Amino acid sequence: MSKRVAIFLSGGGSNMRALVESMRADHPARPALVLSNRADAGGIAWAAERGIATEVVDHRPHGANRAAFEAELTERLMPYGIDIICLAGFMRVLTAGFVTPWQGRMINIHPSLLPKYRGLHTHARALEAGEQEAGCTVHEVTAELDEGPVLGQARVPVLTGDTPDSLAARVLAQEHILYPMVLRRFAEGNRAPLYLP
Repeated sequence: MSKRVAIFLSGGGSNMRALVESMRADHPARPALVLSNRADAGGIAWAAERGIATEVVDHRPHGANRAAFEAELTERLMPYGIDIICLAGFMRVLTAGFVTPWQGRMINIHPSLLPKYRGLHTHARALEAGEQEAGCTVHEVTAELDEGPVLGQARVPVLTGDTPDSLAARVLAQEHILYPMVLRRFAEGNRAPLYLP
């Protein structure tokens, strides 16, 4: 039986699209839900147009009360029988209260070669540090930000004259290749890291 996947996003959802488009034919998983903290997220409209269930949980009414926001996330997830959560540009930090019950079933993609450059502004930080290569990492989500076991990485060279935007675009192209490959393996129960050249 196919694993049921929820994809969390906050924006246009280009990684979500890559994941959804990969979950076909003999893939061991299927997209069951796309959830966003923003009603105007482009990824929500794209998923709805394709008949995928969508939910919006706006974080703003909860203010600084993360527990209340996460309780609403959990409530919205419940009817869908979700097996795996994929974070795909979800711009809210999730606390241990939400993450711990999902540990081992939640993955994320991060635009750096972890453990380098956890958090935000990864491309600018890599360029400032004079890195010769950058890339992206898919990892299991744990209570510590961008700390979970690595499931896959893809590398790109840093080119002379790169800006954060030009580097981000090349890394994003690799994200769209790596994330679907790792999700397939993860849904099959394969946690061995995958390293793309």
